Amino acid sequence: MNTDLRTNIKFHQIPYRYYRPENEIELASLTRYEKIKTTVLESTEKGAAEAAHEVAQIINNCVEEKGRCVIALGPGRYVMRVYDELVKLYFADKVSFAGVVAFSLSELGVGYVDGRLNLHDLIYERLYSKVDIERSNIHFFNSPSTIEGVHGQCKAYEREITDAGGLDLVLCDLTPDGSIVYNEPGSARNSACRLMLLGNESRTRVADAFQTETAPKTAVTLGIGNILSADKIICVAWEEDSAQALFNTIEGRMTDLVPASFLQVHSDVKIYADLDAASHLTRISYPWKVTSCEWNDHLIRRAIIWLCGQTGKPILKLTNKDYNDNGLSELVALYESAYNVNIKIFNDLQHTITGWPGGKPNADDTHRPERETPYPKRVLVFSPHPDDAVVSMGGTVRRLVQQGHDVSIAFQTDGDVAVSDDNLQRSLILAKRVFHYYYPDKDNQAYEQILERLDDNSICHDEDNDLRYFKGSIMLSEAFMACRQMGVSRDKLYDLRMPFYINHPHGQGKITDADISVIQDLISQIKPHQIFIDNDLVDPNGTHVRAFTAVVHALNNLKEEEFMRDCRVWMYRGQWGQWDVDHVEMAVPMSPEEFGDKRAAILKFHSQIHDAPFRSNADGKLPWQRSIDRNRGLAEVYQQLGLSTYEAIEAFVQYRL
Repeated sequence: MNTDLRTNIKFHQIPYRYYRPENEIELASLTRYEKIKTTVLESTEKGAAEAAHEVAQIINNCVEEKGRCVIALGPGRYVMRVYDELVKLYFADKVSFAGVVAFSLSELGVGYVDGRLNLHDLIYERLYSKVDIERSNIHFFNSPSTIEGVHGQCKAYEREITDAGGLDLVLCDLTPDGSIVYNEPGSARNSACRLMLLGNESRTRVADAFQTETAPKTAVTLGIGNILSADKIICVAWEEDSAQALFNTIEGRMTDLVPASFLQVHSDVKIYADLDAASHLTRISYPWKVTSCEWNDHLIRRAIIWLCGQTGKPILKLTNKDYNDNGLSELVALYESAYNVNIKIFNDLQHTITGWPGGKPNADDTHRPERETPYPKRVLVFSPHPDDAVVSMGGTVRRLVQQGHDVSIAFQTDGDVAVSDDNLQRSLILAKRVFHYYYPDKDNQAYEQILERLDDNSICHDEDNDLRYFKGSIMLSEAFMACRQMGVSRDKLYDLRMPFYINHPHGQGKITDADISVIQDLISQIKPHQIFIDNDLVDPNGTHVRAFTAVVHALNNLKEEEFMRDCRVWMYRGQWGQWDVDHVEMAVPMSPEEFGDKRAAILKFHSQIHDAPFRSNADGKLPWQRSIDRNRGLAEVYQQLGLSTYEAIEAFVQYRL
């Protein structure tokens, strides 16, 4: 079962020629801002297949010319897809690895190679074990047990590469923070093989790869200088969370804050990316700057919003000169005047704003995001964690309830990982005191035993099912109170306990049919007219991605059902990102009082207010705090465009089956 649908979610159809031009002249025009040769494909699958064909060709050419091909391979999750495609080519007799000498680009740090935390084993299982490579030609780091031994081993590893004749090819992936392998931000252009201290994002990726919470703090890696010494470099980047890093790497300036940007100095490097990863590139995001455009409503809206930002003007004050001075004279010619373009986009954006997210009864819905009938609607909101629906769309939920709709909220996981040990201890102490108050003569040693387990640092608490259950119960009880604040009764709340989450210590299990069935059964039971799903696909912990994937599969399975023909599906963001204004199809505004009610509901999540484990960016803010900022920020953007002024806005994009 293919459970990766992220690249199948498109907000608009990007013309093929923007990313796969027909000739070299058009390519040169489109890529004028790009400093690295980049091939963009429609999907991750196509990108991995094309990258694998390139690698196979390099191997075949090298072996034919000199009898061997020396390659260095990375362990990242993006490049693993290329290994799968290489295995297919091997079995199709398109490539042989008999003449390949392979080096691992990295390994986990001191003391972590024994056991299952071994990056070499990931590559071995995915590639080496399935092809005809000589085992003696596979080189990898043997992590020393002490820090003192690292330097000597790194130098010895570099000598092995030199003795093999130097690297013909490096195959790696681009990480969302702009790193190459484990060369973290701050790595120098001439850095050599060394021990690196891993940042939070790298440790999260390691934990995800091994489905464990105990990620190491260090890794041994070939340096940027070692990588740049290779004759050829192929780098891959997939999915939306790579978009900013890819833009910085290809179009940004070289800086040690984005180590991958040093690839710009190499004479033979190629990057393969899917459309989601390439979404920030100029030719994809702002094509009018590099070519004549195939204008559609979405692209016109994006261009006008960009122009407002360039000029500092609201939409209705843009002039013919503004368009001409900023490369958008095509639009003036197409619509005959700036005013005609302005009024079209102003009206389009105005029509996204609605105070009736469930549709306004007995009203003309021609230009409204939601239809008038049926009324009232059965509404089903999917929340990956118990707090996501409240934090990301709490104002909309409150509005739906107040307007008479039948609102249900499904918690896909209990979010136990987001509850700290301190919060659990506080709750257990309270429970113990309550128990003693009512039953002073009864034994309450169970509480003491649990508290002792919490104090025992030798126990991995994330693997203790009892502790996980208790922590999850804290989050769910907070969610019940928050939903009551929004007017949703407890009998409309569903704890789905999806297997991918509860069966794995850090909630990083793979989506299976069991997860999809849970979602599918609930949708079939409620038969909703409106479904809201979380689309925060840049969630670094991966829960939102898995939760979204399960819902999408369930929707695809049910799309031929009669009740689904009368159902609209809306995607929301908030905890980890926000929709760009040009993507927004429904904007639900909030007054100061309504926004205050949403904050009050969020504050019911006491475990997440101050000491939740996950913080979002360098500013140290928690995800719910950044979501509040985004709601206000979106309202400010609408105001700057010349539309009505609101305290805050929640935004949605329709998912079309």
